[in-house]
Amino acid sequence: MTDKASACPCNSGKSFADCCGPYIAHEKLPATQEALMRSRYSAYAVVDVAYLEETLLPGTRDDFDAESAKNWAQSGVWTGLEIRSTENDPASPDEGYVEFVAHYEVEGKPHAHHETSRFVRQDGQWWYVDGVTGQRPRRVVKVGRNDPCPCGSGKKYKKCCGIAA
Repeated sequence: MTDKASACPCNSGKSFADCCGPYIAHEKLPATQEALMRSRYSAYAVVDVAYLEETLLPGTRDDFDAESAKNWAQSGVWTGLEIRSTENDPASPDEGYVEFVAHYEVEGKPHAHHETSRFVRQDGQWWYVDGVTGQRPRRVVKVGRNDPCPCGSGKKYKKCCGIAA
C-alpha cells in the first residue's frame, strides 16, 4: 500500500492522502470522470482490485476477472499516468470520456497502455463503463449556417460562433 504522505501514483502532483487515497478508502466519491480514472490507475498501482471492480458500472461486472486484474497489477511497476484529454458528451452531460496513457514497467522494460475510457454518472456517482485502445473516434457534426448554434446560446450558428468562421 502507498504511504499517505507519498506522491500519488496518478501523477497529480498531490500526495496520495490528498488525491486518490480517500476515493480508494471509500471516504469520498470522485467528482469527475477524470478523478475516477486517476483513482482507478492508483488502484492498480496499490493493487486494490476490489476498488477496480466496485467502480465498474453495475451490470457490467459479469466479465471482470479479479484474478487477472490482480496479476497484471502485481506484475508491473506503475510509473505514471498521462491524461491526454477529458470531455463530456454534449448530448449527455452524464457521459464522459478520458483519454489516457498508463505507464508501467514489467521486468524492467517500459510499457504503455493507451486507452480512451467511457464513464457515466448515475445518481451523482461516476462509473467506469468501457474503453477502446487508443483515441476514441471523433464524431464530426456539420453545422449549417441557419442551424441552432451548438454552443447552446439559442442563436443561429451564423449569428453566434459562425461569425468568425
